[in-house]
Amino acid sequence: MNVGKCIKTPLSEIVIAELKAGDEVLLSGVIYTARDQAHSRMAGMIERGEDLPFDIDGQVIYYCGPAPAQTGVIGSCGPTTSSRMDLFTPPLLGAGLKGMIGKGSRSPAVVDAIKRHGAVYFLAPAGAGAYIREKVKSCEIEAFGDLGPETVYKLMVEDLPLIVGVDREGRDIYDRLRK
Repeated sequence: MNVGKCIKTPLSEIVIAELKAGDEVLLSGVIYTARDQAHSRMAGMIERGEDLPFDIDGQVIYYCGPAPAQTGVIGSCGPTTSSRMDLFTPPLLGAGLKGMIGKGSRSPAVVDAIKRHGAVYFLAPAGAGAYIREKVKSCEIEAFGDLGPETVYKLMVEDLPLIVGVDREGRDIYDRLRK
């Protein structure tokens, strides 16, 4: 991968403003895993005015349910389909989330919320879960341990290769590919 930018979490407004759809990046720092059930729970907490179990301000959520580690820090941890989280994404962006990692396109409502809240959506290489696990340096349960494989994990990643799928201006790599 010919990577042009190395970025770190939490994501700043300055870094997000420099990212354009199609940019290749290496991401380092803390990210959180979350899938359908965790998203539903967090969106409900926001709706009820409750505090989330971790501070998402400026943070990145990876749509992933990692496999248990057989050796090393974590098992295979490839991206899951992002559109399954579309219903819950706008409230999380409104609460300060600045980045998401997954695979596939996003709904017009999510693209609009990305623009409104100055966020970014990254694409992770699908089918590369075993490769991605090598980029994870630490893994610990952060929230919702009762959700089993959908538990929220706090990951420390180093040089995770990603592509900007939707930038803060709403430019969508899938629109370019369709044309």
